[in-house]
Amino acid sequence: MIPAALDDLRVLDVSRGIAGPLCAKLLGDFGADVIKVEPAGGECGRSMPPFSGGEAHPEKSLFFLLTNLNKRGITLNLEEPRGADIFKELARRADVVVESFSPGYLASLGLDHPSLEGQNPALVMTSITPFGQTGPYRDYKGGEIVAYATSGIMSISGTTDREPLKHGGFQAQYEAGFNGTVATLFTLLLRDATGAGQHVDISVQEVVTSTMVINQPFYSWTGGVQGRRRPEGTMFGNVMPCKDGYFVNQAGGGASWNDVADFYGHPDLKDERFADVNQRVINGQALDELLVEAAKDRTMGEMFKTASEQYRILFGIVQTPADLAACAQLEARDFYQEVEHPVIGTIKAPFGLWNMTETPARYRRPAPLLGQHNLEVYGEILGYTEDDVMRLRQAGVI
Repeated sequence: MIPAALDDLRVLDVSRGIAGPLCAKLLGDFGADVIKVEPAGGECGRSMPPFSGGEAHPEKSLFFLLTNLNKRGITLNLEEPRGADIFKELARRADVVVESFSPGYLASLGLDHPSLEGQNPALVMTSITPFGQTGPYRDYKGGEIVAYATSGIMSISGTTDREPLKHGGFQAQYEAGFNGTVATLFTLLLRDATGAGQHVDISVQEVVTSTMVINQPFYSWTGGVQGRRRPEGTMFGNVMPCKDGYFVNQAGGGASWNDVADFYGHPDLKDERFADVNQRVINGQALDELLVEAAKDRTMGEMFKTASEQYRILFGIVQTPADLAACAQLEARDFYQEVEHPVIGTIKAPFGLWNMTETPARYRRPAPLLGQHNLEVYGEILGYTEDDVMRLRQAGVI
């Protein structure tokens, strides 16, 4: 078998929540030996719902399961002097440290990048925090909705008759995790050429703001502000209802307006009122009414297939979790991985985020139980015996 792309790397993951653990998990998917370092009570990701079976349990968080695949797990109290020393020993033998503590916390323990690189000049530390390591907001706390609000993306989400809208889920955290992985790999590439590591500083706010690729330059250039869409007369290009769900239809894709009108099968769509983009905006409310009427008895599946294959219309369907689980496209690309967890059982998890012909992502192990690999890791890397580990546990170090 061809070696995995990153099988020469060792990563210490002391991050919490979603973004940092996801960053480290992706490195593990491509072969890195990722060691999850947690306090004895577990990191906060273990308390994030939803839980398998509805039971709040540190081994049953689905978030923790997803973001910690392909890792070994140990416990270590960084605030104990002996624990900090052990972490330094591990970092001396590591390539990467991923962390998400408040800026200054690791420095207070003597575990920040300047402190660790003295013993390991090639070490890369990737820090993912709400606002980064510098600037007037660096010490502020930040959750998902804070990231959306301060990034500006909420200012263009929703309709003008309501308050700004936050997208569902934790997309800012996922984006920050992906950015952390890419930045870490860039830094490792340079390290391989120069022998010097770096401190990678990821701001969740900046990650989300960077997705405003048109809106911010448009404002800087002309002073124009996109704003939120009108509540009426703008359904074309946005979500519309059909018989069994919702869909979205945009102009383009090689289809003419006549093609769109033929697809919907409503002759009034060929009126002069809708002949060009400007007319369709002016008569948006009437257009909405015609489209909703034309789609009310049609299903998502039929419309998606017909629009895409017969008319070359840009068309999407709003898939539910049940739809995604049975999605033929995702199935054909091996997007899901069946994971067998000793507590949760068998679960189908998103896994194949990108494909590589020779060194694809490989599933090796489920998320670790709390402290599952203490004996293995401390013995293998630091040469500790079972008695050593027992004494450290009794002393509250691990």
